[in-house]
Amino acid sequence: MIKKIERVCIYVDGSNWYNLLKRAKFSIPKDQKVDLNKLADFLSSGRECVSKRYYVGIIRNVDGTAKSAELVKGQQQFLQKITDAGFVVKRGRIAYDKGVLREKGTDVKIAVDIVIGAVDDYYDTVILVSSDTDLIPALQFARYKNKKIEYVGFANAPCFGLQKYADISILLRQKDVDQILA
Repeated sequence: MIKKIERVCIYVDGSNWYNLLKRAKFSIPKDQKVDLNKLADFLSSGRECVSKRYYVGIIRNVDGTAKSAELVKGQQQFLQKITDAGFVVKRGRIAYDKGVLREKGTDVKIAVDIVIGAVDDYYDTVILVSSDTDLIPALQFARYKNKKIEYVGFANAPCFGLQKYADISILLRQKDVDQILA
C-alpha cells in the first residue's frame, strides 16, 4: 500500500499576522525580516504544500503625499518578493474612513478559499495563519468535509475561538520566530 502524502494549504492573513507579530513584541533585529517561505517550510514540515496564499489590503496613495507614495512602493516591493517566492497574493482593499484605515475583503477571500478547497478536495489540511474569528464558519465547513485544521497564532496571545475549531494549534514563541528570520 502506498502511503499518501498529506496535502496542505497555507493561508496567511497578512495584516492580522503583521499586527499580531508586532503586538507579540518579539525581538527581531532591524536588519532582519520574517521569511514567509521559511514560515511555510516550518509549518508544512515534510508534507506537500499545494498552495501558499497571502491575503492583504492594498494601500493606495489617496492623499498624494510622499509618505503615502513610499508606503505604496514598499508594499508593492514586498508583494512582488513574496510572489516571486511562490505565494499567491490575494488582494483586498483598504478603506479610508475619517482617518481610520480598515481592511476590506480579505477575510471573505480566505473563507471562500477554505470552503472551495474543501469542496474540491484541494487539500487535506488547511493551515490558517490568522486570529480572526470571522473565519470560524468556513473552518466548521472544512471540518464537516473531513479536512484537518491547523491554527497558527502566538503563545502570548492565542485566539481561543480558533483553537476550539482546530485539530492542532501552533503557538509561536520567540525561538520559533528566530528560525524564520531572513
